[in-house]
Parts: sequence; C-alpha cells; structure tokens
Amino acid sequence: MHVKKGDKVMVISGKDKGKTGTILAAYPKQSRVLVEGVNIVKKHSKPSQTNPQGGINSQEAPIHVSNVMPIDPKTGTPTRVGSKTVDGKKVRVAKSGEVLDK
Repeated sequence: MHVKKGDKVMVISGKDKGKTGTILAAYPKQSRVLVEGVNIVKKHSKPSQTNPQGGINSQEAPIHVSNVMPIDPKTGTPTRVGSKTVDGKKVRVAKSGEVLDK
C-alpha cells in the first residue's frame, strides 16, 4: 500500500472528496484505510450493561485505499508516491523529492 497509519491524506473521490485527515488504521488485506473524519456512518447500538441507553452513534468506516492520496509535506497538495533507497533502507518519496518516511 502507498499509505500507512499516521499519514496525512486527502480523499480524491467519493462523497467526501476534498477532505483531509490522518489515517487511523490500515487494512492491507482488504485494501482499505480508516481516515479520521471521513466516511462517517451511523451505527445503531442495542442497550447493554455498559451502554444502558443504547442509541445511534456516528463513526468512521473504512474507504478504499485508491480513493486517498498522501499530502506532500513541502507543498501541501496530494502527491503520488515513489520509493528510493536511503542508507540501505527503502523509503517512500513524494514526487517533489520530499521523503515521507521518518
């Protein structure tokens, strides 16, 4: 996957197009990511001992990884990602040349 947990990303398609957020979780096997504040869905919960009231909660749902692009730290715009070897380690590099991995 071209993104990972903690990356700042922008949604490039879908109902939340143009929104930005941080990746909270990545699910590589399903090719999906959970982005903070994006793809909010309503979750109905039955009353239980921990939540005696029950009710409707809003939470993020995963979106497909092809619908997000990392934000370039230099320009602040969405960018494609390449890879480069630096000091014997493979790192992700934005197309502006900025290294995305710390």
